[in-house]
Amino acid sequence: MPLGTDTKQYETPNHPYQGERISTEHSLLDRYGLSNKEELWRAQSQLRSYRREARDLLGQPQDDEVVQRRSEEFLGRLKRVGILDEADELGDILSLEVEDVLERRLQTVVYRKGLANTPQQARQFIIHGHVVVGEQRHRVPSYVVDVDEEDLVAFDETSPLADDLHPERAEGQ
Repeated sequence: MPLGTDTKQYETPNHPYQGERISTEHSLLDRYGLSNKEELWRAQSQLRSYRREARDLLGQPQDDEVVQRRSEEFLGRLKRVGILDEADELGDILSLEVEDVLERRLQTVVYRKGLANTPQQARQFIIHGHVVVGEQRHRVPSYVVDVDEEDLVAFDETSPLADDLHPERAEGQ
């Protein structure tokens, strides 16, 4: 189903008032500059779906040709987006954390590359259209950056932020 329909892309917590979970969520929201818990829940749901698919594949006979092909495609997809390392295997998916998913967001990549001083500033630069991946302008902070696209993340050449002397540029650039 395409985005924008009535189907939610995430699951909410079963128990709404758990102090420890809430404090953990707040620290993740601050660390990754997420605007609301829905973005965090979406990443958690994505991680759950990865784990579910991995458990499904691990539970099937590994000598079956279809299972091997599905496993290789699944691992290739997760390695392409950088959630898994090249040496990781199917069982390693079960030990992934939500941080592994959040690290691949465009917002986090822009911040980690030093294009912004804070994750919140990275989010603003993206939404305002100052960031491109290759030649393509992206205005969605949750865009998942592939490993081979990571080096292509930069300021748009027509953006005022492309000037190294711009006052909002990160220190040390």
